[in-house]
Amino acid sequence: MEFEVNGARRTVDVDDDPAAVEVVRDRLGLTGTKLVCAGGVCGACTIQVDGEPRVSCLTPAARLAGRRVTTVEGLADHPVARAFAGEDALQCGYCTPGFVVEAAAFFERWRAEHGPTRPGREQIAAALAGHLCRCGAYEGILRAVAAACAGDYDTAPTGRQAPAVPRTEAPEKTDGSARYTTDLHPEGLLEGVIIRSPHAHAHVRSLEAGDLPFVPLLPPDGVVRYVGQPVAAVAAPDRAAARAAAARVTVDYEVLPAALDAGGARTGEGPLVYEDKAARKRAPGSGETPQLVPARWRGNLRGPSAMSKRPAAAVRRIREARTKNPDRVVEGVFTTASQTHTPLEPHACLAHWADGTLHIQVSTQSVKRVAELAAERFGVPPERVVARAAHVGGGFGCKMGLTSDVVAAVELARLHGAPVRVVLDRDEELTDGGYRPGTRIRLAMAADAAGDLSALAIDADNDGGVSVGGSVAALARFMYGKAPRRLRDFDTVTHRPPGAPFRGPGGPTLCWALEQAVDEMAHRLGQDPIALRRRWDGNPKRHALYERAAALPVWSGRRGGTGRFRRGVGVAAANWLYFLDPVTEVELTVEDGVVVARCAVQDMGTGSRTVLRRAVADALGLPEARVRADIGRSDAVHGPVSGGSRTTPSLVPAAVDAADRLRDALGGSDVAARLDAAHGVRVTGRRPRDRRGFVTPFTLGGIAVGRGFTGSVQVAEVEVDTRLGRIRPLSVWSGIAAGRIHEDRLARGQCEGAVVQGIGYALFEERRADPVTGRVLTENLEDYRIPGIGDTPEITVHFHQEGFEHVPGGGVGLGEIATLPTAASLANAVHDATGWRPYDMPIRPDRLLEGLRT
Repeated sequence: MEFEVNGARRTVDVDDDPAAVEVVRDRLGLTGTKLVCAGGVCGACTIQVDGEPRVSCLTPAARLAGRRVTTVEGLADHPVARAFAGEDALQCGYCTPGFVVEAAAFFERWRAEHGPTRPGREQIAAALAGHLCRCGAYEGILRAVAAACAGDYDTAPTGRQAPAVPRTEAPEKTDGSARYTTDLHPEGLLEGVIIRSPHAHAHVRSLEAGDLPFVPLLPPDGVVRYVGQPVAAVAAPDRAAARAAAARVTVDYEVLPAALDAGGARTGEGPLVYEDKAARKRAPGSGETPQLVPARWRGNLRGPSAMSKRPAAAVRRIREARTKNPDRVVEGVFTTASQTHTPLEPHACLAHWADGTLHIQVSTQSVKRVAELAAERFGVPPERVVARAAHVGGGFGCKMGLTSDVVAAVELARLHGAPVRVVLDRDEELTDGGYRPGTRIRLAMAADAAGDLSALAIDADNDGGVSVGGSVAALARFMYGKAPRRLRDFDTVTHRPPGAPFRGPGGPTLCWALEQAVDEMAHRLGQDPIALRRRWDGNPKRHALYERAAALPVWSGRRGGTGRFRRGVGVAAANWLYFLDPVTEVELTVEDGVVVARCAVQDMGTGSRTVLRRAVADALGLPEARVRADIGRSDAVHGPVSGGSRTTPSLVPAAVDAADRLRDALGGSDVAARLDAAHGVRVTGRRPRDRRGFVTPFTLGGIAVGRGFTGSVQVAEVEVDTRLGRIRPLSVWSGIAAGRIHEDRLARGQCEGAVVQGIGYALFEERRADPVTGRVLTENLEDYRIPGIGDTPEITVHFHQEGFEHVPGGGVGLGEIATLPTAASLANAVHDATGWRPYDMPIRPDRLLEGLRT
């Protein structure tokens, strides 16, 4: 078959009837086109055929014969590509090529009909409705497309007139040249496939495959505990052959009774998931620090793990208030569905062994941690393991350990003596890639005669499948003063896939219950919900946010109504711990007149590469062009995990310290004048200690707890369609108190994306499983719905930059605090609009309509 690709004639063999995406990526090497959903839902694989956008995963390659095909690589100089880079319309960048290709087609249509004018949000959203961004970079995308259409990027400024793009790697991500693990294809590559259990609970008696080489992936006791658990892995020259090989592996299962009902697990009943203490110790964790707080087991119920404060007094006060002042007691049972991470780049690892050294190219949030765990797991000296992650297509907490793709790829590479890549399919990602556990929260709150918080009791049942370590109730210890409170977390363990840490583990879930209860108490006391929070909340940083929120026109505007469409406004607040990695280092080396900053940190779209480069440039007084950030390698000096909102507050102070050391080594303040003669000069900077020290005297998994809490206050406006049960977010104001903001544009994009993910949690996302078999049913992006660009309200982010002056650099993490209150603020807005309180999340149309009828 012959066709034109980006202006060049190409000929390929399509006798095997491949999809267009396979031809473009694998046979032509144009890897900017990404394969994500394989179902035409996400738009990441979009190409243009004779100028019209097409999803290449559903387009037969034979349909391209004689046509003119344009991929993102052919649009590198297009105004839309420049606008995406200039407006920071991206984060991890994995979906960006598909957006650029579609937006470029819209640009041509718009300019032909309207000239250089600016389209509205709704017009842009309608044109890009077939595309998904899990990072939630939609606000930037809307800005970029509007700016491109208006002519702001018609010419590419050059020389001194060319402004620096907000994100260092943006040009690579917008033109498709950024290489992710899924894009790598070294000579002799084999593709690995994981064989997974079809049973929720079984003992594997044997694995047989004749002379076919395979590697077992079973736990030490040979027991599988959920549908989709890895059992073995095979490899072949291509994925189709690997699947055929996997079908030849015979697994002899002794099927055992399975505990699939969370209600039964709460009573301690049902077949045991973990039969003994040794098995329980191997249980994966769904939080940042699994099983940190000891708890007893009773059958399949673990807990309570308690972070209470005068619990007996809390119980007594609530009991007395029920009798004497029932109108000052708020009680309820709140539930949340499981929220799946589903980063658009799935879990992926490419491994090969060379001269006794293990090389791992991996989509991970921690190259250093993966290398350390791999050395331990595979019996290799730590210095003989190198993990790399040049670009990472999202993570959100699920890519922080030695995941099954890494284990399978490494074992297969050792078995075959060749490079092996293992990439999870979307159904594997949605089944075994991690999720925020569902919960059932029983809450009781009492106010005293003065209207102050008197007592709080929360029991949270965390449903994380075979994982443990829920910490929803525990987080309530740190909010709303010092009133007595009984806070108990339970893990209801079932034969379902394990949960994993997800952007503020436990935080959005707690806010769903706590912030609705506070809102309900304000209504009962006849007080303004913002004013009540301000009175109860002793955090001065959030006081500044409450004042701004109360002054918003939307807060005092018209609400409610009696017609079909009703408007409501809700508020919610949150706090989060300040985490850091206190042993972070940055190495600076002068190479050919350029300062190269190295650190074993990675960038999954949050901007670590840009933050490091600019922190060094600013500290040395150098133009950005004379500094290069070299990250994503485990053999560099120690860097932080990209999780727990600890990357920037760990990285920036170390970078500044390194810059000070380099200046001293060069003998003066005029660093630029000395660079050309300083080739080879090398220094290492370390993160200084906070002036007030840390809360924890040690680190656990690279985490230390600093002094002070970040804060967030969000005000959401919604329109409720009382006939169809639809909720349309109109606007969200997000106030963030996390100290100094080092990169404003990147920080705003991250916070906007956090709001989008909170909207998904509140309104759409619901992981479902078959109650009989335990098989995950929401195994594609059609059934598991994440927010699209049309679901995005107008988002305004306000940063309060005071309160962390004791921290070197003055700023702390904001990736998690920005998403915590979103779902609760939307729920309170729905109540404001309709008078109905949504206790169950997501707030589906059927639930809303049923609530309005009762």
